[in-house]
Amino acid sequence: MKRLLILEDGTVFSGKAFGGQANVFGEIVFTTSMTGYQETITDQSFNGQIITFTYPMVGNYGVNRDDYESIAPTCKGVVVKEHARLASNWRKQMTLDEFLKHKGIPGISGIDTRALTRKIREVGTMKASMVDAGDEFNHIFDQLKATVLPTNQVAQVSTTKPYPSPGIGRNVVVIDFGLKHSILRELSKRQCNLTVMPHNTSAQAILDLCPDGVMLTNGPGDPKDVPEAIQMIKEIQGKVPIFGICLGHQLFALANGADTYKMKFGHRGLNHPVREIATGRIDFTSQNHGFAVDEKTIDPETLMVTHTEVNDGTIEGIRHRRYPAFSVQFHPDAAPGPHDALHLFDEFMEMMDAGKEQD
Repeated sequence: MKRLLILEDGTVFSGKAFGGQANVFGEIVFTTSMTGYQETITDQSFNGQIITFTYPMVGNYGVNRDDYESIAPTCKGVVVKEHARLASNWRKQMTLDEFLKHKGIPGISGIDTRALTRKIREVGTMKASMVDAGDEFNHIFDQLKATVLPTNQVAQVSTTKPYPSPGIGRNVVVIDFGLKHSILRELSKRQCNLTVMPHNTSAQAILDLCPDGVMLTNGPGDPKDVPEAIQMIKEIQGKVPIFGICLGHQLFALANGADTYKMKFGHRGLNHPVREIATGRIDFTSQNHGFAVDEKTIDPETLMVTHTEVNDGTIEGIRHRRYPAFSVQFHPDAAPGPHDALHLFDEFMEMMDAGKEQD
């Protein structure tokens, strides 16, 4: 069955339908990941977005039980050049097509993803729709232009009630802005006792749990759409060690007087080189974000820039000068992606242990 991908500027791509059958509207983005499509599709940071994979074939090793980053993915659609109808891997439970059908997420294949990616790089991310070819084009295009993308994305994907992930070591409160399960895995590997809390949890509710540290997770959308989290960070920093990842990094920056801005097409992929300023060390990192911290707005007496992106110089890490708190824009949990930056979780452990010794 034919399916159409219609962009906000009127560009139309025709391809073959697979996965779910819904007509969808969302923001079109691209990822340069060569592997890890299951982790990418189930990453809640892609909430409301249509994901274009630049790698030419997607789906060849199927979907398995171990690589979920969330159980209920909320991306809008999947765009590929070629989707593998057959999948071969000893862990495989189902094909990508079966998985997308099960989750109600439509896919489109046979697309010139190079041309689509060039378009996004030139014009920037934009609204798009994925519809069945038989639908009336003018009506769909008018709907697309009139569509207002949601701003409550974090509320859509965050847990609504606290829940534990029991451990026997350090007591860590995890603020869920759309967390990836791999963050919980890395903390659990280090014997942390985890309590996952909703995005709008108050500072007092966090401090009442007497945590050794607080993790601010990744999540979708504009950080300025989560003002309650910014206020919470202001109230807990200095009282408990903090580690922020991705959206958590942007919220930490906003809480300390810096500003953020929407990037033209963002960073999404597994091959982003990041330089640690103090050592010159280069880590290849997994990234998925459309907003960044504005370096010109950082108060050097409050925050220190620790990491920058080698390709475009954007801010990739900051640390508070007075309090035990730091954050990074990339995903050190590395699912999918290189494991170069896993050491940051160990730094968080050391920061919490140092805080306990002072107490």
